[in-house]
Amino acid sequence: MQSQAKKASGMSDPQRLVFGPFELDLRDERLWCAAAIIHLNPKAFAVLRCLLTQAGQLVTKDELFATVWPETVVSEAVLATAIRELRRALHDRAHTPQYIETVYGRGYRFIAAVRMAASARARQTSAPPPRRVSPSVLAPSGALVGRESELAQLQQWLGAALQGERQVGFITGEAGIGKTALVDAFVDHVTATSDLWVSHGQCIEQYGSGEPYLPLLEALGRLCRGADGAHLLECLRQHAPSWLRHMPALLTASERERLQRQDTGMTRERMLRELAEVMEVLTAEQPLVLVLEDLHWSDVSTLEWLSYVARRREPARVLILGTYRPVDVMVHTHPLRTVITELRQHGQCVERVLDYLSEAAVAAYLTQRFGTRGLPEGLARVLHQRTNGNPFFFVTMVDEMIHQGVVTQQDTHWTFCGDLEAVAIGVPESVRYLIESQLAQLSAEDREMLEAASIAGTEFAAAAVAAVLDCETEQVEAQCDALVRRGQFLRPRGVAEWPDRTIATRYRFLHDLYHEVVYEQVATTRRIRWHQQIGVRLEAGYDVQAREMAAELAEHFLRGKDTPRAVQYLRYAGEQALQRSAQVEAMAQCTK
Repeated sequence: MQSQAKKASGMSDPQRLVFGPFELDLRDERLWCAAAIIHLNPKAFAVLRCLLTQAGQLVTKDELFATVWPETVVSEAVLATAIRELRRALHDRAHTPQYIETVYGRGYRFIAAVRMAASARARQTSAPPPRRVSPSVLAPSGALVGRESELAQLQQWLGAALQGERQVGFITGEAGIGKTALVDAFVDHVTATSDLWVSHGQCIEQYGSGEPYLPLLEALGRLCRGADGAHLLECLRQHAPSWLRHMPALLTASERERLQRQDTGMTRERMLRELAEVMEVLTAEQPLVLVLEDLHWSDVSTLEWLSYVARRREPARVLILGTYRPVDVMVHTHPLRTVITELRQHGQCVERVLDYLSEAAVAAYLTQRFGTRGLPEGLARVLHQRTNGNPFFFVTMVDEMIHQGVVTQQDTHWTFCGDLEAVAIGVPESVRYLIESQLAQLSAEDREMLEAASIAGTEFAAAAVAAVLDCETEQVEAQCDALVRRGQFLRPRGVAEWPDRTIATRYRFLHDLYHEVVYEQVATTRRIRWHQQIGVRLEAGYDVQAREMAAELAEHFLRGKDTPRAVQYLRYAGEQALQRSAQVEAMAQCTK
């Protein structure tokens, strides 16, 4: 594979490669950046090496698995974690990449220009690693938008930790809400202004039983490979030898053999106690911020340690930040919810739920990214309406506009080349994939109910959905309420009272994008039949007042292929428009 890449790129000996400000020695698991050394996880380094030796070409996921994890079965989350670490090291952005491009559903491509290093240059190795920046809700300037109060909250937690009051804090919210971006921006700030240790552990989705203490071992390994690694290793030797046994890459061969001979008495309780004590010893010297990401995929042993550390009363200048998605915890009945509930009851943890960003925050993002010239005034409003302020959704939509040429750069400013209606249609592939993944976690009954609801509209009454599914309205309301409690897909919108005395709860899809993706899941013949059934039910429910909702009924009957009824309600809708002196709308109805 490497020989093919050499031939393709014209490199006779790609041992030392240069891309942007980086220089990489492919023979060494170290990435040189200016005067600093970034230590990478060996697997992440192997992924980077594989991408670099085929720079400009698509490297499929299967090829990466075969090269980096030969004869080992791992989930795609493991590869995603390695890519994520590389992007942090490179200060790259997933949505506007300069180095690693995602080819959705297939693999990755290294897109930066790569050349052979002219000569070996001396590097200073004492500088700290570059700071981590997540792109999720960051403008190119690096400013996090719309999260000022959340950042202030994290700063308060750190202040308490610096006083010796150990802090366990959880950042929670739905996928794409910006949990990692918030934590990364906070870490970026505190590492620039404070003298402390920071380390990260990543929980990954695994099939079957997860590897015990995986994120903790990863975090310890990062610390021990850092500038103070020798000191930290010595501390582990003295206070937590049971943990060293599980990090053989940090030990000499003789030390590994000695620890294996001392295998007696290595119990779960001892491991919990040792790591808790070593943390107290270390943080007496210097504070520690420990980030544990995606705890909704955590193993039980990690949660036991987290609970044990939170309950200890000895002083410790440590802030543990955990991120998780509540929906995944509820759907999979993960024990994390029980742990958090118990800790909160005793005042041993704090939690911050991230909400959607406001329209003002969306506007601030657009200003920071594109400046104040060239973009239409209503763009932020349309983006916010489409995405409800989900950061991942609206950033992805902006990237899609650039990709499609709706927003283009001319000299030093950006220009909007389309119209706002173009923004209000279509779903970017990455957003579609995320929503479809969330749908796949639902039961067949809930998916069918959501599909019927999407036919009823972005906002709908449970009675209309019940008519399609031939069930009681209370059953639909129970299903919808369960999704609302989990923060999935829907939110309540009050009560609908129809003239025929039907009373039912109204709901709305969280985002227009959710509605569109779910709607597209419905087969064509079923879609036609359901539109016709909902139209008939609404017509009966509103009886003599049906003309008041003529436009909505006309749309259902048009899509339901009921031409006589569609023509009738189109005429009613046109008459209503004329009565309101809305000639353009009247012409549109008549044209239909």
